[in-house]
Amino acid sequence: MLTVKKFGGSSLASPDRLLRSARLCADEYMAGSGTLAVVSARGDTTDELLALVGTVSLNCPPRERAALLATGEQQSAALMAIQLCALGLPAVSLTGQQAGIVTEAGYEGVSIKSIDTQRLKALLRAGFIPVVCGFQGVNGDGDISTLGRGGSDTSAVALAAALDAGRCDIYTDVDGVYTADPRIVPSAIKHARLDYASMLALAEAGAQVLHPGSVRLAMDKGLPLRVLSALREAPGTELCAEAPPSALTGVAADRETGLITALGSIADEQSCDALTDVLSDSGIVVKRSSCSPGVIKIQTAPEKLSEAVCLVHDRLLNQLSRRAPLRALP
Repeated sequence: MLTVKKFGGSSLASPDRLLRSARLCADEYMAGSGTLAVVSARGDTTDELLALVGTVSLNCPPRERAALLATGEQQSAALMAIQLCALGLPAVSLTGQQAGIVTEAGYEGVSIKSIDTQRLKALLRAGFIPVVCGFQGVNGDGDISTLGRGGSDTSAVALAAALDAGRCDIYTDVDGVYTADPRIVPSAIKHARLDYASMLALAEAGAQVLHPGSVRLAMDKGLPLRVLSALREAPGTELCAEAPPSALTGVAADRETGLITALGSIADEQSCDALTDVLSDSGIVVKRSSCSPGVIKIQTAPEKLSEAVCLVHDRLLNQLSRRAPLRALP
């Protein structure tokens, strides 16, 4: 069985983290599974490259910006391959083009059109661990193209689907999908299992665990997907076609607009009214609110967003515990 492992930038940001991520690949490989890694740019590399563009020109041609940004993933892929070789394992780094990823026309924010898997299959048959640059491919003109922010998730799922992988593991700095971002909401609860549709709704509402395009593709292909931490050993979240319904699927937010979305059966008119009261009593202006079955939307000022998300989540959690005994989420 082939397993595709995708590592986010935070998972590769330091020598220690790079080594830990490489060992996760090594463990899979030594257990007898074919292994392919997909990597993002390390740490804040993409932001640093964008800032570098600004020191040169305020009117950068998209073709050249894509060519520059793609170097972030190329650094990560080469370093991961070097680390795997240092562990005594055969590994080879590949750009998106070398991995056969062909995109639609354009340079930035494009979609994957096709993947020629011939070279990857040959490497896997020969016992190598291919380390592929996420986020990038090549367009019909032979130029480097990029998939947009979060595109490495989509690269990993697309490669897993094209290669008929048994599973795709997404490693990040949180150990699964929670009812809210655990970095700002300490009371957030982790899902052990979550269906694709619920994850897609969370991703589209602003949850940054997975890119919406990757979830949509996994759902279309029926690809088993896991979200795990590369930083510590802990059970992750399994994404699948069907999972038990959740009273509180999650609370996500769009940081640009200040729009908070709460999902789950607890999201009803009664809860919506209670939430607007809680926010108002805390001095947070509610610009607008709406409710439909299983969905509450509340817009606040972006600068108050973290505080508002905590209040919304904890109020719903408290309300849920009063309606029925609270159990760990499925």
